[in-house]
Amino acid sequence: MRKLTYYMAASIDGFIGDPTGDGTSFLRYVDDEFFAFLKAEYPETMPTHGRRSFGIDHLENRHFDTIIQGRVSYDIALEAGVPSPYAHLRQYVVSRSIKESPDPAVEIVSGDVVRKVRELKAEEGELGIYLCGGADLAGQLAGEVDELIIKTYPSVLRSGMPMFAADFHIDEFVLGSVQAFGNGVIVTTYGRK
Repeated sequence: MRKLTYYMAASIDGFIGDPTGDGTSFLRYVDDEFFAFLKAEYPETMPTHGRRSFGIDHLENRHFDTIIQGRVSYDIALEAGVPSPYAHLRQYVVSRSIKESPDPAVEIVSGDVVRKVRELKAEEGELGIYLCGGADLAGQLAGEVDELIIKTYPSVLRSGMPMFAADFHIDEFVLGSVQAFGNGVIVTTYGRK
């Protein structure tokens, strides 16, 4: 079985962005040391146009070959004129409002997202599935998440978009690794218990 990994950026108090989901305030922490880590360990989590501008589009996918994201996350790319933001991955966008994909490389999932993720997880392959967000989609898929990779930035937002928008439920995870950086960022990996 392939893994579904929720790979996200968060504040110390657990928000992935401001109340609208905007997480651009975290970008100030991507210094040379942290960027070198992201480039070496998770190059496929950077959108294709970003990979090209940084000259790293040639790097192979290390952990994921598939991405699933919500409509709000996808809208950010569409607003920037990028209908295929992760061209180096198989792309799925969960949306009830987008009726037709603006790009043939992006498949719109409008039905049972849990069933779709289970189908993707059941496929053969060494690389996993990158859950890009946002909070609503993560809440719908919380029971399917096998791994959490949390890039915790040294800031407190006080309110904002949570990691999971869902009803109360306890899911237990086991600590896998912790890596700290000079700028105060901590990357923590957890596996489902």
